[in-house]
Amino acid sequence: MSHIRAKNTKPEVMVRRWLWSEGYRYRLYVKSLPGCPDIVMRKYKIAIFVNGCFWHGHRVDATADHDLVNSKCCKVPRTNHDFWVQKIKRNIERDTINYTLLKRAGWRVLVVWECQLKDKVTRTQTLRALSYRVAELILEAYGRQPVTYADTSLPTPMAADEEADYLLHK
Repeated sequence: MSHIRAKNTKPEVMVRRWLWSEGYRYRLYVKSLPGCPDIVMRKYKIAIFVNGCFWHGHRVDATADHDLVNSKCCKVPRTNHDFWVQKIKRNIERDTINYTLLKRAGWRVLVVWECQLKDKVTRTQTLRALSYRVAELILEAYGRQPVTYADTSLPTPMAADEEADYLLHK
């Protein structure tokens, strides 16, 4: 257990590299915020947590009395089973409290799970969705709405098209 890292894990580094390559700038592990988020964009009040499925009980109901066996991500060890069940439930409850405190303070909380970064296809989808969501939140912070197109059935003309007939909405 002493070899398990709390900071700079592979999933965290993966997310950080993606965000940096997308042009987002951030701070790491801001201790003054509840839960000490892994990635913080103070200017836009965005807190990103990169959670390990085992430690944070992914896909587990903290209020349920079952023993966490049904979860796909969170396999509880058979040795000292009751200890691990209680530990994971406490972690889930603590995370819920921290997310609530951040939201009440006006922060937007995003959570990326370790299992979403395992295989290449899911990782790409997750990181793109994260970039899209961060961009939406930044636009929202500036009081702007994300761009939506009026009629998606019409083909969008390319900038290089000759004599593009752009439809103006009247």
